[in-house]
Amino acid sequence: MSFAADLKARIAAEGGMSVADYIEASNAHYYASRDPLGKGGDFTTAPEISQMFGEMVGACLADVFLRAGGNGDAIYAELGPGRGTLATDALRLLRGVGLKGPPHFVETSAALRAEQEKRHPTARWHDRIDQLPPRPTLCVTNEFFDALPVRQWVGEKERRVVLNEAGALAFAPEGEVTREDSPAITQAAGALGDHLARHGGVALVIDYGYAGGEQRDTLQAVKRHEKVDPLSAPGEADLTTHVDFVALAAAAQAAGARTSRVFSQGTFLETLGLGPRAMTLAGQNPERAEEIAGQRRRLSGEEEMGTLFKVMAIHHRGWPVPAGLGQ
Repeated sequence: MSFAADLKARIAAEGGMSVADYIEASNAHYYASRDPLGKGGDFTTAPEISQMFGEMVGACLADVFLRAGGNGDAIYAELGPGRGTLATDALRLLRGVGLKGPPHFVETSAALRAEQEKRHPTARWHDRIDQLPPRPTLCVTNEFFDALPVRQWVGEKERRVVLNEAGALAFAPEGEVTREDSPAITQAAGALGDHLARHGGVALVIDYGYAGGEQRDTLQAVKRHEKVDPLSAPGEADLTTHVDFVALAAAAQAAGARTSRVFSQGTFLETLGLGPRAMTLAGQNPERAEEIAGQRRRLSGEEEMGTLFKVMAIHHRGWPVPAGLGQ
């Protein structure tokens, strides 16, 4: 049977499943079976748009590394590193300031691990955050938390995925979603905060989400770069939700780490020097000047990724707040 048929059989046997369980099962199958990135996939992330994104991240971490004393034991880590493109661009900057050793990737997808190994053959892979080495860590999470499962509530009732009378997937109860929460995000943010609090370091959390306590249905599905019904193609579309940065920060703080304010991706990148970097690249590659300008707009423009995506730092109390995220 296909994954969708297996999932329907499970739902029929159990009388339904929570939205969180549906997201977890669907995304586990989805990521295990493909490389979803790029034009031939389902979506494109910021590192795949331009090298400038990874360079800005790398410059930010390099600055923190130096201001924290340039600890020779520090490692670079990434949660959900995609194809390893971001790590390639960030590590060019970090190697230049003395960071050594292989990158550490928290990744469970065999398909994506294979892509990462092509670019980083010396990398070390881990299934969980708490498996990272007990060393100061310069960490990046880009579109990692948004793929973790969330629960949804309609009033006081938890929303579930059931089979309707026609045998198709449907949500129950019907009605407006009034709240989302995510034990999975709380656990992952707590594990990351605990690691940094114990061993030192900083993490840049970059994701689309909100920081003002909004409550609504943010579940969405993307297939071949188009939004589709989240129930229309289980295991064949990327399921995500908007990240609640307030809850994420609270979990990291409860584990002993500190957090920065939340800034838009556009503000963060432009503060770090995205504009001058784009001008330099265009000067070196005049035939690509229009393309590079377009990449900058996609990364930081208000109508593109600049406002929707947010950036926050989680850090050890003895480490500085990263540039671009200060008070």
